[in-house]
Amino acid sequence: MYQVYETLTLIRDFMELGGNVLWGVFFVTALMWTFLLERFWYYKKIYPTQRQAVIDAWRERGDTDSWYAKRVREKMISEVRIGLSQYLSLIKTCIGVLPLIGLLGTVTGMIQVFEVMAYTGSGNARLMAGGVSAATIPTMAGMVAALSGLAIAARLDHYARDESARVEDSLRRA
Repeated sequence: MYQVYETLTLIRDFMELGGNVLWGVFFVTALMWTFLLERFWYYKKIYPTQRQAVIDAWRERGDTDSWYAKRVREKMISEVRIGLSQYLSLIKTCIGVLPLIGLLGTVTGMIQVFEVMAYTGSGNARLMAGGVSAATIPTMAGMVAALSGLAIAARLDHYARDESARVEDSLRRA
């Protein structure tokens, strides 16, 4: 129990050191990881049954060569693509926004440094240290959070494109 308390204390201290902007980084990171985990869940648990249902529905059709049948096939493929790529653009947006929120932390931290200089009338390094840490920590946190999702998002995007091509091939052969 003591380790949990110690960990929460460290997290609280880190959040205070980085300033209020760090809470924005935390919120967007939590949102990004929620959608990343949802995509994993969808690809592993839900998508395989939907894929098989689409292939079975196409195989049950008697007509697969007419103009109307080709439009039905395109509709089925489009629905699979939409399901596979859902939330991927939102994940990519979160990845792009995280460094920008970190840069906002840099700006607010530097404003703190300039306020200290204005109030004290000097460049006292001890007084400016709080503003400098508030300027660098959110930037670092935003970059690390964005990098944590970048490789996984690229892999999910690649999987979505590959799977939609596989379904298209399956409906062509069926």
